[in-house]
Formats: sequence, C-alpha cells, structure tokens
Amino acid sequence: MMSPEEISRRLAAFLSREARSEVEVANLRPLAGGASRAAIALDLEVKSGPQAGRYAGVLRLDLGGKIYEASLSRAQEFRLLREAGRAGVNVPRVFWGCEDPSVLGRDFLILERIEGETIGRKIIDAKELEEARRLLPRQMGVQLARIHAMDFAALEFLPRPQPEEPAARAVLRRAREEIDRLDDLHPALEIGWKWLWEQAPPCPRPVLVHGDFRLGNLMVGPEGLRSVLDWEFSSVGDPHEDLAWPFVLDWRFGNEAMRFAGISDGAGFLEAYQKASGREVDGRSLRYWEILGNFRWALGCLTQANRHLSGKERSVELASLGRRAAEMELEMMDLIAGSESQGS
Repeated sequence: MMSPEEISRRLAAFLSREARSEVEVANLRPLAGGASRAAIALDLEVKSGPQAGRYAGVLRLDLGGKIYEASLSRAQEFRLLREAGRAGVNVPRVFWGCEDPSVLGRDFLILERIEGETIGRKIIDAKELEEARRLLPRQMGVQLARIHAMDFAALEFLPRPQPEEPAARAVLRRAREEIDRLDDLHPALEIGWKWLWEQAPPCPRPVLVHGDFRLGNLMVGPEGLRSVLDWEFSSVGDPHEDLAWPFVLDWRFGNEAMRFAGISDGAGFLEAYQKASGREVDGRSLRYWEILGNFRWALGCLTQANRHLSGKERSVELASLGRRAAEMELEMMDLIAGSESQGS
C-alpha cells in the first residue's frame, strides 16, 4: 500500500478536481478494518465552492481480494448507501467514490466518519458499553426492519434469485462457484451444500438483504447502535438471511453462551424486528439460514486463506482465517444433526 503522504497527495489532487476547489487532506491514520477492505481516518477541508467546509472522513480502500466474488463495486455501494440513508437507515453519508485505479491503485469510497466502536470482541467486553449491549438487540431489529423495507426496484445491480427460484438456492449457486475455485477438497462443505440445496425453503417476499448484518459491521457508542456499515455483500433475497447471520458461531466473538451476537439470546432482536417490519419470523427458516450462515462463513474463511496460500496476498491474518473454517464446519454439522433429529 502507498505511504500516507502519497495517499494524501493523490487524494488531494482527485478531490480538488471533483470539488472544483482546492482540497486539503490531512491526519491520515489507520482504523480497524476487515480482511478485504482497509479503513483510514482522515480530515478534509474544501476551501471554496458549494461543498466548502471541513469533513471528518473515512477512506474505505479495497485490499485487492474478495471474500465473495459477488461483492458489490464501490460505485454500487455508493448508490446503495445513499438509498439506505433516504430510507431512514442509520448509515454514514457518502462524500465521494472512485473506481479509477490511477488515483490510489484500488477502488475506494470516502464516507462520513462516525466515532464509536466496531470491533465485536470489544463491544461485548467493554464496561462502558454495558448499557449499549442491553439496547443493541432491539435497535438492531428496528434497523434491519428498515433495511428490509427499502425499495430495491431501481437497484438493478443487486444479485438476486432467478424467477421462481428459492433465495437460498441463489446463494448456494454462487457458493458452488466459490467451492470449485478452492485448491483442495472439503468434504464437510460438500455435505453441507447438498443438505442445504435439498432443504432450501421458499421465499415468497424477497427483500433487500444487507448481507453482513452483525457486530463488527455496526458502529456502537454507549447509547447503542450509531451506524450500519459495510454493505458490499448486499443482494435481494430472504429476510431470514440477515436475521440468522448474527446467530452464526463466529459472530458471538467467544461468548458462545449468548447465541445472538454474543450479547443476548436474540428474543428482543426478533421481537423488535417483527414489530417494526410487520413480518413474522419463521423458526424453521431462521434455523435453516443459521446453518447456511455457518456454511458460508466456513467457505469465506477458506477463500480468504487461499488468498494467502496462493501468493496473491501474503498475510498472517488471512492465513489464520483458514483455521476458523473447521469451527464453522463443525457448528454447521451439529446444527444439521439437530435439525434432522427434530424432523425438519
């Protein structure tokens, strides 16, 4: 990656052209980011014109790899974030986006910087966030209801099922392509994929799905949820996909006794969602999508590890994710066994 000084210089030139004004870029510092995207805090000053002013921003910069090949482009994420804000979802404002590799070598977005905590393990442990942990499940339910109420008709770029196809099978078709790209055999994933394909539930009312709705992708303060982040995996699909995702084993961040996000049993989350959305949560579909969630994250871990093993991007973090796949596979198999013992 370029030095902070080089990023500042190139960004200032790009933004000055975009804003038709001199723009100063300063105080770059790295923030906690994901395995596929870097986050860099920065301060901007637009000297003149209609956009004149000071901005606290975050540069979201691609790292050259994807967890899932169906990830949205930065231009698509730009449009989606604007629509989410208009729909009343708590999201950061999008200031600028760029897909020109001559600027920073990678696609990027510049978003409003909202202060708070995003690291899941810190959210479930920090003493100063105790009240936030009490409030978060219901707040998350309300925000998810707003996401699922969004009109996606104009968002033609969103991946979606084929006509009359169960939403789960659309996800599994894309997952099949990811599995086939791996360099090794993974019997548990093959077993899981077959079971999930055969058990795919119908989805009579598709919605706009966030695709990664969990702690780690939420900005949290002492009063609870401040902003919903990281929309690059959004699609049109089954609402139970988002509802089940925070129940996935890895998103409990070590606090496995609390099945929902490591902070609660999930009852308040589901109740708040049902009240705000007017939708009933189907228990069998929720359990199915929890199994599919563990399957997908096992596959995501292997895909990330493969970036390291293939030499595309050497990273201890990416390599370590490969080990997590086995934990997700075991959880998936246990949930399948439990589901079959209950006759569903």
